[in-house]
Amino acid sequence: MYSKNKLNKIISVYPIFTDIILSCANHDEARSKLLYATKNLLEENENTEFLNISGLQFSVRLTCYRVFRQFLSLRSFKLTGFDFSEVLFNIVHKKLNLLPPDLSDGFLEDLYHILAGIAGKAKLYEPLTKNHKKGRTAAIARSESLNELCESVDGKIASYKCGLEPDLIVVREKNKERIKKYFNCSELEFSDYKWQLKNIIRDVKVLEKLVRLTDEEKEAITEARKNYIPFGITPYYASLFDYEANSEYDRPVRTQVIPPMTYVQRVINNQKKCPEKLDFMKEADTSPIDLITRRYPKIVVFKPYNTCSQICVYCQRNWEIDDAYAPNALAPKEKIDAAIKWIKENPAVNEVLLTGGDPLVMDQKNFKYVLESLCAIKTVQRIRIGTRTPVVLPQRITETLTDLIALYHVPGKREIAIVTHFEHTYEITPEAMAAIQMFKRKGISCYNQAVFTIQNCRRFELSALRKWLKLIGVEPYYTFNAKGKKETDYYRVPLARLQQEAKEEARLLPGLARTDEPVYNVPGLGKNYLRAEQNHLLLTILPNGNRVYEFHPWEKHITNAQSYIHEDICIYDFLRKLEKLGENKADYRNIYYYF
Repeated sequence: MYSKNKLNKIISVYPIFTDIILSCANHDEARSKLLYATKNLLEENENTEFLNISGLQFSVRLTCYRVFRQFLSLRSFKLTGFDFSEVLFNIVHKKLNLLPPDLSDGFLEDLYHILAGIAGKAKLYEPLTKNHKKGRTAAIARSESLNELCESVDGKIASYKCGLEPDLIVVREKNKERIKKYFNCSELEFSDYKWQLKNIIRDVKVLEKLVRLTDEEKEAITEARKNYIPFGITPYYASLFDYEANSEYDRPVRTQVIPPMTYVQRVINNQKKCPEKLDFMKEADTSPIDLITRRYPKIVVFKPYNTCSQICVYCQRNWEIDDAYAPNALAPKEKIDAAIKWIKENPAVNEVLLTGGDPLVMDQKNFKYVLESLCAIKTVQRIRIGTRTPVVLPQRITETLTDLIALYHVPGKREIAIVTHFEHTYEITPEAMAAIQMFKRKGISCYNQAVFTIQNCRRFELSALRKWLKLIGVEPYYTFNAKGKKETDYYRVPLARLQQEAKEEARLLPGLARTDEPVYNVPGLGKNYLRAEQNHLLLTILPNGNRVYEFHPWEKHITNAQSYIHEDICIYDFLRKLEKLGENKADYRNIYYYF
């Protein structure tokens, strides 16, 4: 539903457009006249109203003009099936009975901000004041203002707890003792990765004896298990939970492994009706042979082992996994050999992402066989090992394992790199840091791919993660927008928020601490770099407030390829979620101007 107050704000924010629409007999005429008018307004040089605004405000105005014109275009109508001009015409003419039944405040709020930007009313910046200071005096004044800015930034970063903080280490030790007591195990056993794998927590009855759970968490786990949805948590990772339910701090940890009911219900529905929908990334369309995915010229994904020590709810491949540490997860040897042979017969491929599942959960013998076979191919110059093991099972990272990997890391000939997935500062522990440093001491680089979700998207939350990652020896590499899978809507964040994070919070960090690239992984096509607006196009805002984007494939400017239409989530609804998490939505007001 929508409020009439927001409807009236649309009508009054930019009278020039309102008058044009009121002069039209139908929405097609309004479309033509608005397109003509905006073209003239963009090109005019005589409008003195905007001559004295700052360059940044003028840039916002031009961008909003461009976006508004795209909304009006017939091409956007064709691609999305939504006629923006018709709704705008009916709003201005107050034909409320003709408005879409799902017209929402989210639509009106987004449109209002764009029109306000055109009208020069965005209020993004304070007025510039003339600075008469020069030389050292100016430098000192600027340094003092930067110190004030840093104080506010450091305060926000410090509010996100890190597992390396002494008080949290004490809490986790108590958690560990409680878990050891339940399992009746020694410290030596708890520190053994094989014991951890043998005692993966797979059902609610065990977990609720270790930590307190909400009724919804219990119901979701029970329904997931009943319907064979993979679920599992290592005892070590369970020790990172806070004992009490609904803690502010451990939410990013819990929600990675405990599915919300919306997820469980949608997966069950898809399992029964449309199992192909679960392959959101369309890997079937990019797999030239079993176990291989190829979206790019020089690199392939190789998946010999189809399970992990625990399951991330929003993982793009968890629908393929039977269960955590499933016994039959290793592909048959003939399939593994055929995939390796395929890589050898395609010499253009010189980089392999070894993933799955988690290859470091394979037993030593099988892992060595795969790694050795890949390294025997002369054209393979780099192997990335995609693994969450340092985060969820750091006990697996032993001298024996790292010595084996280091054996094949030959500078000047072949690189082996670790690509892991820390999601939050709460996961960074002394054990995780020790695992990373074991790789680093042997010359093996470690990179991080974070997923941007509702659980780590608050102001400076990702900045805090970057800071601690760098300090333990991990390079921030990618930040993925959460997949657009309907079953994981609970986790999703508008693309505009990730763009805002990259261009606001991240810009306040030193360069080496913000080396990650914000990306949207386009199904069947590959990564789209969100920092560059020329790689995607905002087509429209739907009545429910969801923005619709057209993503261009990575081949853009190289060869022709099909683009991809993506329906995002509503910014207005997202900001209301943040309010429930205790955030001040005014701190995010600029979000509407990221397109």
